[in-house]
Amino acid sequence: MSASGAVEPGPPGAAAVPAAPSPTAAGPPAAGHLFRPINAEDEEQQPTEIESLCMNCYRNGMTRLLLTKIPFFREIIVSSFSCEHCGWDNTEIQSAGRIQDQGVRYALTVRSSEDMNREVVKTDSATTRIPELDFEIPAFSQKGALTTVEGLINRAISGLEQDQPTRRANEDAIAERIDEFIFRLKELKLMDSPFTLIIDDPSGNSFVENPHAPQKDDALVITHYSRTPEQEQMLGLQAEAPEEKPEEEDLRNEVLQFNTNCPECNAPAQTNMKLVQIPHFKEVIIMATNCENCGHRTNEVKSGGAVEPLGTKITLHITEPSDMTRDLLKSETCSVEIPELEFELGMAVLGGKFTTLEGLLKDIRELVTKNPFTLGDSSNPGQVEKLQEFSRKLDQIVAGHLKAHFIMNDPAGNSYLQNVYAPEDDPEMKVEHYKRTFDQNEELGLNDMKTEGYEAGVAPQR
Repeated sequence: MSASGAVEPGPPGAAAVPAAPSPTAAGPPAAGHLFRPINAEDEEQQPTEIESLCMNCYRNGMTRLLLTKIPFFREIIVSSFSCEHCGWDNTEIQSAGRIQDQGVRYALTVRSSEDMNREVVKTDSATTRIPELDFEIPAFSQKGALTTVEGLINRAISGLEQDQPTRRANEDAIAERIDEFIFRLKELKLMDSPFTLIIDDPSGNSFVENPHAPQKDDALVITHYSRTPEQEQMLGLQAEAPEEKPEEEDLRNEVLQFNTNCPECNAPAQTNMKLVQIPHFKEVIIMATNCENCGHRTNEVKSGGAVEPLGTKITLHITEPSDMTRDLLKSETCSVEIPELEFELGMAVLGGKFTTLEGLLKDIRELVTKNPFTLGDSSNPGQVEKLQEFSRKLDQIVAGHLKAHFIMNDPAGNSYLQNVYAPEDDPEMKVEHYKRTFDQNEELGLNDMKTEGYEAGVAPQR
C-alpha cells in the first residue's frame, strides 16, 4: 500500500511561514555560530518568533524557528506553528545544509520499545518503507519532520484516517481495506513481532539515532550510495557537462588552490591541494582548508590511485607510547575498530585523514565525547558514565598505560599504517590482504563497473 498524496496534506502553518521574513532576516544572530548545538544550558539559543496567519481559522498565530545542530549529523531548521485561537499546531524541519555528495539509506530492525523511541530526522525527499506491510511513503508526499520511529507510524496512521469518513460514504470497500491496514500499523506499536523501517534519502540529509554510540549499532545498517540520474533530476540537480581533458602537468611540486565555502560559517575560503608520495605506499592527495573569517581549519586525504584488487586489513598491537607517533593514512572507505573498547568507526566517518595514530585517536575522542545530548539537564546519566569511561580508557591507550589492538579495515586497499621496521616486518603489526565480498564491491560501486569490452555495445558515432 502506498501512502502518497493522502498521507499528509500541506500543513496550514507551512503556508504561513514563507510569507514571513527568513530566519536570518528575523533578527541578528547570537554571538558565535548561527547554528548552535542543542544544549539546555545555552541561554542564548532561543527560537525566533514570527507572527503569521493560521490557515485553519484565518486569525494570527505564532511561528517559532530554531536553528540548531543534530549531534553526529548536521544543521537543521525546526519550525513550529501554534494558534491560540483555534488550538491548531504543526511542526516540521528543513535541512539547513546543502545536498550531500551521496544519498543515504537507513535500515533499522525495530525489536523493542526503546527502538520505537529513536530520534529520526526525515526530510521531504526521503522515502519511508516497512517491507513487512508492503507500505511506502513516497518522497515529497510529506513535510520534513524531527520525530521518533513511533511518531512516523502515528503520522502515517493520522494521514490515512483523515479521509476515511468520505471514503466510507463513497467507496466503502476501499475504506474497509484501509481500516484493516490502519489496524496492522497500530499493531506494530505493540511490538508483538519485529519489523524493518527503511528510510532512503537521495539528498543524504535524513538521520536515524544510534543510542549505543560510540559502540556499533547492530540493529541499524547505514548505506551511502551514488544517486541515479532520475534522483539527481528529482532533487533539481543538473549533471555536469563533460570537461575537456587538460594537458598533463607535473603536479607533484605544486600546491593548487581553488575557491570554496567554509563548512562552519559558509564564508568564502580557499582550499590548498597537494599530491604527496608516501614511502612504501602510493600517491595521495592532501586537501586543507583554512577559513580567515571564523578560524576553522580542516584537512582531508584522497587516494591518488585506483581501487586495489584486494582489500587490506591492518592490525597493530599497541604496546608502548612510541606507537602513537606512527604515520597513518585513513581513506574514506576505511573502518576502524578497537576491540578492547568495543568501539567501531564506520566507513566515511571522519573522512580521509593523513595524521598520526595519536591524532586519529584524539579525533575519535572528540567525535564521541563532544555530544550535546550528553550535556545539561537532558543528559542520560548512564550514557554520560559510559562516554566518560570510554574517554578515560582512550586516554590510557594514548599514554601507553593500556595495551590494545587497533584495526584498520579498508575494502578499497587505500589505507596505510607506518611500519617503523621497514623494510623488515613489524612484529607488532599484521597486514592481511583479502578478497572483497559481494556487498563490499556493491558499496564501492564495482559490481556494475565494466572495464573490459565496454565499447563493444556502443554504436559508432558519425
